[in-house]
Amino acid sequence: MHHDPQMRAAARAVYDACYPSDDWARLGFDDAERHGTVQYRQSVDAARQVRSVLASPGEQLALDALL
Repeated sequence: MHHDPQMRAAARAVYDACYPSDDWARLGFDDAERHGTVQYRQSVDAARQVRSVLASPGEQLALDALL
């Protein structure tokens, strides 16, 4: 995600919205990213899904967005 700052910011927004406190996830976004937690991976997947939904008709998405 470090190579795509916009997608990383989207994943962080999803993470922060879905896991707002220690009750939901023990780690903050940066640590979750570093350790590749399930919460981080779910946030990245959600960000990719949102990106595909918001893409303009005919807009070609980057390959990693489709994986």
